[in-house]
Amino acid sequence: MVTAIVLVNVEHGQFDRIAEALVALKGVTEVYSVAGSFDLVAILRTPNNEGIADIVTHRILAVPGITQTQTLMAFKVYSSFDLERMFSIGA
Repeated sequence: MVTAIVLVNVEHGQFDRIAEALVALKGVTEVYSVAGSFDLVAILRTPNNEGIADIVTHRILAVPGITQTQTLMAFKVYSSFDLERMFSIGA
């Protein structure tokens, strides 16, 4: 599984509409509204790099109201959240 983080800036007042449009895209698993220099963060998970490339270059950029993106490719995950969830099964 390949993971990418896409930082997104949007036109003023379009946060909810664009977040909902992004999370509806196949391969986009979460969208967060955030404080800082970007407005939204989208988490992408696909079986291969080509899937990430398709989502970023064709589907995300086709959403009206997005003014800027920056894509970060994840190499390795460090997460206590996933471990906690795995060990809580059946509890």
